[in-house]
Amino acid sequence: MTPPTGPAPQVTDGPPTAPLGPPRTPHGEAPHAEAPPADGGPAATNRFLARAALVTGVLAVAGALLGLGRDQTLAHLFGAGLDTDAFLVAWTVPEFAATLLIEDGMAFVLVPAFSVALARRARGQGQVEGQGQGGQLADPVREFVARSLPRLALALAALTVLLVAGAPLLVRLLAPGLPDPELAVDCTRIIATCAFSFGLAGYASAALRAHRRFLAPATIYVAYNIGIITTMFVLGGRWGVRSAAIGVAIGGCLMVAAQAPSLWRELRGRRRAPAAPDTAGEEPSARPEPVPVTGRRITGMVLISTVLLFALCRQCQVLIERFLGSSLPAGAISHLNYAQKVAQMPMVLSLMLCTVTFPVVAQALADGDTERARIRVERDIALAARTVLLGTAAVVACAPQLIHLLFQRGEFTAADTAATAGVMRVYALGLLGHTLVGALSRTYFSAGRPTWYPTAAMAVGIVVTGGVGVWAVGPWGVRGIAAANALGITVAAVLLLAGTGARTVPLHRLRVLAGLVRPVTAALCATGAGLLCTVRIADPLLAVVAGAAAVAAVFALVLVLPVPGTRTPALSSLARRTPGLRSLGRKRAHVR
Repeated sequence: MTPPTGPAPQVTDGPPTAPLGPPRTPHGEAPHAEAPPADGGPAATNRFLARAALVTGVLAVAGALLGLGRDQTLAHLFGAGLDTDAFLVAWTVPEFAATLLIEDGMAFVLVPAFSVALARRARGQGQVEGQGQGGQLADPVREFVARSLPRLALALAALTVLLVAGAPLLVRLLAPGLPDPELAVDCTRIIATCAFSFGLAGYASAALRAHRRFLAPATIYVAYNIGIITTMFVLGGRWGVRSAAIGVAIGGCLMVAAQAPSLWRELRGRRRAPAAPDTAGEEPSARPEPVPVTGRRITGMVLISTVLLFALCRQCQVLIERFLGSSLPAGAISHLNYAQKVAQMPMVLSLMLCTVTFPVVAQALADGDTERARIRVERDIALAARTVLLGTAAVVACAPQLIHLLFQRGEFTAADTAATAGVMRVYALGLLGHTLVGALSRTYFSAGRPTWYPTAAMAVGIVVTGGVGVWAVGPWGVRGIAAANALGITVAAVLLLAGTGARTVPLHRLRVLAGLVRPVTAALCATGAGLLCTVRIADPLLAVVAGAAAVAAVFALVLVLPVPGTRTPALSSLARRTPGLRSLGRKRAHVR
């Protein structure tokens, strides 16, 4: 993988490492200002990605742990009943907003768009400000921000007003069987402000990640959850569960505040470049033909539509769960929510590398290097699958003990622990599907071209989730809802993998599937080993420690265990670094 030239990117925030108008090469092109240095080669790129993934992963773990602390606080103060069910119906708004405006929707549209603007900056392109030879080139990134941010802010403000006004109708649609809809309406109206704050936070995150700045975007969920937890403790006694809704509104503002200084420095620190010499006398064929503005606008609107519809379809699983759960006894929605929050932690960690490498894949496709993009995506999928399967094994093996340690206190009873643990074990069966959807969907949108296939694949998954959920909720209750979720997302993942081809990153599909066989087998064996440990230990903490250790040991052992006639990459790598293993391998080969 040959990276573009330019100064080394920084993982931490700070002043830009290169001005807007970098020195021209002898061929008239400017080195890329945000890529690893040319003399470092692929090793420099890998080191940068490793540092960025480490920083992002550490802060993601901190944000996820604070998210657990947020749910623990909610369970401790308000339990799992009518009040928490009402709040969690309103919680659907920030869940949708996070998916559409921070994670999938906004990132899929804006990261490629900012990457194009950065490429134009590196090539010294932009509109000329001033007259004659003394004119200055405007920063293409600033041009894009000036065009897009005001329009986005107006759209977000209108959406916020619409959510506040339509809160009663929204609650009736989401949970028609809710006994106390007024409380859910109040919480929804308070939480509606996150549509504006999450949109600005997602815009800043996409801009910074495109500039290869990952520290500030990784802190947003830390700030968000701190705001919610603090607000619940301060206002919980007076405002009840409405304090959690107020905390969501405050946390959204903290998301924006956490990134604003870094984004301001990144945009303000760029200097205008001198305008290129007048090319009026050149042959027409020597100048690139511009794309008509109308065509660009139509393409952009179609791209935004495809991304938003895909994200909406993906998040519709939550709507189905809330809708079906509202007809069950009080606490069902809460049990499903707590189970999801714990089970999704391995998925969040597994997708961190994909978040960091998404701008790299987008840049590779912009440069026409599909092979580099393919190698990067296949490596990301392999690592993400191993991470989430290890976490899945631990979650299934230690589910009751984990829920007991995390939530069983205050208003959260032993019966709530048993119900939540059962749901979590079923929900965990779909974690690999959720991870593959998150990783594969980036391949469809990294080129910045509209495509409807991901939306169609997710729509099929939603139909499966809804159909199975309606059939299973009667005999199996909330566990049937969780099973429908796992099956639907797995179907969507299979369809997304099958659809990779010429208009996206051309993955080797059979190779990707073959690479999942070993980690799936390792996860099954590790789950059995963990269950054998946890069922024999009464103390929850000791059971979790012993179960997690057994899961990790067996998972690693199965991954590196040699298969007759093959060489395991992990074992081969270890053998190259260990003289004793090398000599043992030579002896065994001599005997054969």
